[in-house]
Amino acid sequence: MAVVQKLICTVEKIVSHGGHVYTLDLEPERALPRFYPGQFLHLALDDYDPSGFWPESRVFSIASSPTQRRNLRISYSVRGRFTARMEKELHERQRIWIKLPYGDFIIDRKSDIVLIAGGTGMTAFTAFLDGLQPEFSHTVYLAYGARNRDLLIYRPLLEKRAKEISQLKVLYFMEDGVNNPLHPEPAAERNEYSGRIALPTLWQKVRNPFEAVFYISGPPLMLKNISQELCDAGIKPEAIRIDAWE
Repeated sequence: MAVVQKLICTVEKIVSHGGHVYTLDLEPERALPRFYPGQFLHLALDDYDPSGFWPESRVFSIASSPTQRRNLRISYSVRGRFTARMEKELHERQRIWIKLPYGDFIIDRKSDIVLIAGGTGMTAFTAFLDGLQPEFSHTVYLAYGARNRDLLIYRPLLEKRAKEISQLKVLYFMEDGVNNPLHPEPAAERNEYSGRIALPTLWQKVRNPFEAVFYISGPPLMLKNISQELCDAGIKPEAIRIDAWE
């Protein structure tokens, strides 16, 4: 693992997706330390004095590829005081401090993989999927859920990758429903499902669930419920990996 480094980043771009969900593109002051897909960083809003203590910070999964060492991307949903400060205070060209890399939520490529992502929890998987190669020898299933269609913010990346990687199978879940007048074909043909991520629906798609490893990233209640459902379905605890990012 790389040694953790502290560095300044400039906020290059802030994208508001609606629903208090944002994506930040950051430019680090120097090349990022090497990291693995699935790792995370600490972001601080207050200035850091190297002679003192690290200020209050929050962790965010690194959404950008490890090959992009001069650019950095995170996404966040406003949940609590710190992210409310981010929504209110952050602006383009602002300088902020980060430290990275952290974490061992790294995907094992030795078996079929089931990724379960709720909201901005998707960022734990984007770097892995962005780097997936057509010769990958196992199947990757992804269940991606959000409150509504607009908040499936990484769908363009997933649809691009699914066209390039036949082993990638993606299902989309939308709590507010799947009606879309721009697409008259049935929602199931678009791999769209109403409601929160449903394990029975996913179960029908996974060819050999008891030979796969499950990775879950999202809000705490989702992590708890999905992991319990998997255990109740007979998945061994060692085949369930959780990214507890809140």
